Amino acid sequence: MNIIIKELLKINIKDRNELMAIKRKLAKKLNSKIPTNSEILEHFKNNKQIANNRENLEIILRKRSIRTMSGIAPVAILTKPYPCPGQCAYCPTEKNVPKSYLSNEPAVMRAIRCNYNPYVQVQMRLKALEANGHHPEKIEIIVIGGTWSFLPKKYKYWYILNCFKAANDFKSINNYELKIKNLGINKLKNILNKEQKKNENAKYKIIGLTLETRPDYINENELIEMRELGCTRVELGVQAIDDKILKLNKRGSNVEQISRATKMLRDYGFKITYHIMPGLPGSTPKKDLEMFKRIFNDKKFQPDQIKFYPTVVTKGSLLYQWWKQGKYKPYSEKVLKKLIIDCKKVVPKYVRIIRLIRDIPGESIIAGNKITNLRQVLEQEGVKCNCIRCREPKNFKFQIINFKFNIIKYYVSPGEEYFISAESKDGKILYGFCRLYLPEKKQNNIVIPVPNFTGGIQKKIYELKITLGNSALIRELHVYGELVPVGKNKKIQHAGLGKKLMKEAEKISKRNNFNKVAIIAGVGVRNYYIKLEYELDNTYMIKKI
Repeated sequence: MNIIIKELLKINIKDRNELMAIKRKLAKKLNSKIPTNSEILEHFKNNKQIANNRENLEIILRKRSIRTMSGIAPVAILTKPYPCPGQCAYCPTEKNVPKSYLSNEPAVMRAIRCNYNPYVQVQMRLKALEANGHHPEKIEIIVIGGTWSFLPKKYKYWYILNCFKAANDFKSINNYELKIKNLGINKLKNILNKEQKKNENAKYKIIGLTLETRPDYINENELIEMRELGCTRVELGVQAIDDKILKLNKRGSNVEQISRATKMLRDYGFKITYHIMPGLPGSTPKKDLEMFKRIFNDKKFQPDQIKFYPTVVTKGSLLYQWWKQGKYKPYSEKVLKKLIIDCKKVVPKYVRIIRLIRDIPGESIIAGNKITNLRQVLEQEGVKCNCIRCREPKNFKFQIINFKFNIIKYYVSPGEEYFISAESKDGKILYGFCRLYLPEKKQNNIVIPVPNFTGGIQKKIYELKITLGNSALIRELHVYGELVPVGKNKKIQHAGLGKKLMKEAEKISKRNNFNKVAIIAGVGVRNYYIKLEYELDNTYMIKKI
């Protein structure tokens, strides 16, 4: 087999199909077993005398190369099972598994193998990504497993500090998690701060942290805590924006709470993802489409990202009982496909559709959609949309020859958003973008009286309001392309495009009479903004303009 691998390294292979054909041909000729891509990659890493086509071959060998196409390595991990505050009709309940999840889902199976330990989960995912040819040096931690805001405070700080510690320790001799036993909340916070500071200069940087919660649990105390943890994006379980549908499905939150949570998240600079569930009891395809349109027509909403989770029937849920009694029938495949196609047609260019289908194994779905690769099926059928994901570069070898800036201005409650993008001349390829939020000035310029307090969360809220006062907020800066480790050959990232987008955002802010810019930067990218003359203040990067 080693002979086959050595022969492969001498050949200029163009794509995966050609790689597979040559592997079969060589194996047959040499009467040997066909090597796996992982085996070739391992040989690749250990062989210092390799062919000149290393970069191209490494990309071809890479398993699920799309994982790092957006410039980051997503690492999804689960919290351990805790009681859930909700009684949603559609959620399954399974013993020793977080509410709404199933033990045979891939992410859950990985978490169970790690006993839900965050340190072990992060390290295992980084090892898997590297084994498959990725360079996970810019990491987005995505914490799933129910309502984050309902978890014990001490557990939350312990959980996140171990995420940072796992990234900092990766491939080092200090390979052990921090135990929670006998540690108070203040001690945990101090250790978290140290691990975050270390991560600013670590090889494996956490550049984004996503937490998942309910709209009715968003308040100022919660957002202050999320910022201390390093959170940059929040996923809200919205499901529908119709109070009758939410009440029927026992969601426990309403449209007013969704609107309020969205506003608060935006005011603090967070990126906002909505979970949407078409096909809920009480809805129809027509209602679902109307609600979807309203999300982007009504300034009270306007999320940055969408996850479609079409309603399916699973055992262990109240919905399963309704289905057995004939009280509920899920959409057919044909109806669901048409609904998603109609929704994709109205998605604004500043929104990213992250998922179209939740990763539930077919054997667990009693009724409802079982097509897990629905996005690919629709693409093959020629369905197109203008969302961010559909316009991301799909070719690792692309280069920016020339581009144009495009600025979309839209209204939110209260204020204005600017989506500043660098695109190909025809607008079909998105090279990078910046989300700039300009809060309503009459609120932004309010003189906040100095309260009479000695400490605690109220003091933190007051200090943060002073920090963000009269600030334009950059909620996201992203340059697309293959994930490029710092110091490697330049492609799109590190090519100066991010700086150009930042300058444009600063110009718009100044033109609208804002005297400073605040960025909700991930811990691992703070040094990038320091080079652009920003300073760390109350977990935000601040610059006077």
